Amino acid sequence: MIRRLYQSTIAMAEHPRAMWVLAVVAFIESSIFPIPPDVLMIPMILARPHRAWAIAGIAMLASVVGGLAGYAIGAMAFEQLGRPILETLGKSGAMAEFSTRFNDMGFWAVLAAGITPFPYKVITIMSGWTGMALSTFLLTSILARGLRFFIVAGLLWKYGAPVRGFIERRLGLMFVLFFICLFGGFLLVRVL
Repeated sequence: MIRRLYQSTIAMAEHPRAMWVLAVVAFIESSIFPIPPDVLMIPMILARPHRAWAIAGIAMLASVVGGLAGYAIGAMAFEQLGRPILETLGKSGAMAEFSTRFNDMGFWAVLAAGITPFPYKVITIMSGWTGMALSTFLLTSILARGLRFFIVAGLLWKYGAPVRGFIERRLGLMFVLFFICLFGGFLLVRVL
């Protein structure tokens, strides 16, 4: 089953509309969707390493624009949309306390969430809700998402063939590691 899922993801990565799908996934991941764009971006780069920089650029741009949507949810529709999203992630109890500390560490919070597996949507919504300066949020998001996606693209561009072989030989292990990282990100959200 895992091998079939991997093969279908690779096939989707080679599809002519894969960039549009990546853009949509990166956009909605930044505000509401729980699956990171890396799930599609990595196989896309492995399938077409010569497009690594374009793929990373699309992921970054769509993610930052999606982050602005998350910011807008926090700023203008927190009670209707933001709170339910954060409650789904288990953050309802810590929101009031977190909001008092958030803007003091705003740059670092956005940077850390933009680079790590921490769900970026939590930070985008909280940034709008707490009234973080939009310029700080935007510049930090561009830096963080750019670092994350371009570092991944650079590593896959340089080491793509061996990485792809390693992934394909150890697909089960890669699947388990991916879900450990994903679960760790959600666990981190609950702890913070």
